[in-house]
Amino acid sequence: MDRGSVPPARTLGAALLAVACLAAAPPAHAAGLAFHDAVSAAWAIDPMRAELATNRQSADDRADAARSWFPGGPVVSAQYYDDHFIGSNLGYTTYQGSISVPLWLPGQGTATRRVAQADAAAIQERMNAEHMAVAVRVLDATGALVIAQRRQAVALSLLQAMRRLDAATAHAARVGESPLSDRQAVAAELAAARNEVALAREQTATAAAALQVLLGRDGVPDILSCDARLLARTRFGTPQLVEDNDPRVRAARRAVMAAQESVRLARASFMPNPEIGVGVIHQGQYGSPWDDQVGVNVIMPLPSAARNVPQMAAARDRLAAAGSQELQARRAVRVELAQVRARLDASAATLDGARAAAGALNRRADEMERSWQVGETSLVEALRARQAAYSAILTLNRAEIEWHAAIMRAAIAAGTTP
Repeated sequence: MDRGSVPPARTLGAALLAVACLAAAPPAHAAGLAFHDAVSAAWAIDPMRAELATNRQSADDRADAARSWFPGGPVVSAQYYDDHFIGSNLGYTTYQGSISVPLWLPGQGTATRRVAQADAAAIQERMNAEHMAVAVRVLDATGALVIAQRRQAVALSLLQAMRRLDAATAHAARVGESPLSDRQAVAAELAAARNEVALAREQTATAAAALQVLLGRDGVPDILSCDARLLARTRFGTPQLVEDNDPRVRAARRAVMAAQESVRLARASFMPNPEIGVGVIHQGQYGSPWDDQVGVNVIMPLPSAARNVPQMAAARDRLAAAGSQELQARRAVRVELAQVRARLDASAATLDGARAAAGALNRRADEMERSWQVGETSLVEALRARQAAYSAILTLNRAEIEWHAAIMRAAIAAGTTP
């Protein structure tokens, strides 16, 4: 059967392969937004950053306040006594007042200041850990958007090719050069291509909205310009050093140090703060002149197990919890580094396989179309081969993006934001 009116077999293959070549370079509109700038934009509007910044400032303020001469404000007391209140009129009247200030216990002021400073250092490391988490979120959101864009581009290319094939088979069916079943098969594939375009557009719009909210601005960060050379400039090849310098591990270690300072503070606060001050008495008695007296008053609370034991227990509980969290943080980072390394190796192997599969399946689809044109293969088989090639091209695009993302994820884990 003559199918000379049908476009040559390389029509679909050339169109799809041209779209697949997009994986070799980043989108043009992404060139103006470096990944580092995107992370900075996301960090500037991150809700957790503002909260942690407030916490750190509060810890710094507590450290400054602990430099005071006294652990608390002065205490003022005043008393007035008059015998008229009890029905007597003998003229006994007393005015009495005093002012006193609490005193630091030995080492208590230094311990209080060191606790606040340790808390501030721990919060700073938490901020570093949150910054790292923001970089990972930006990377994931960007990867999702670029994959969606590639899917949409390939789907549009396939739709255009199917439209041309639909027009050609419709003409062939009208002149009796092609069976109606071929026309129906192409129409079904055309409808499927339209559905794929609609789904790809939905995925792209959703991913773009998520990235825009994360960054607070438009633009797609460039994640496709990084290659294996980036890792050579990081410490990713020294796992123990990477683990020790991970901000989550450092934050957990700082929390342990803060808890240790809390234990020292609890030991230094073995009793309520004593008070010392001065007092004045102005009093008069019946038949006597007014008399004024000035003296010193000292208030010395005594230690109590009912107060000290719970205080020490709470400090020890905090230290135990901080130690446990540090161990858990190290384990989590160690597992994550292993996962990142495995993902990096797997993505490289997947990319090589996807390239080989896309090339082979696309050539097979071309051959099946040529075979259909000369009447050796049914159109349905040729369309199935083309659909397999389309899926392989999508896999290639995803593998290409995931390979770049895996490299950047490894760099972030090593403490470098590209």
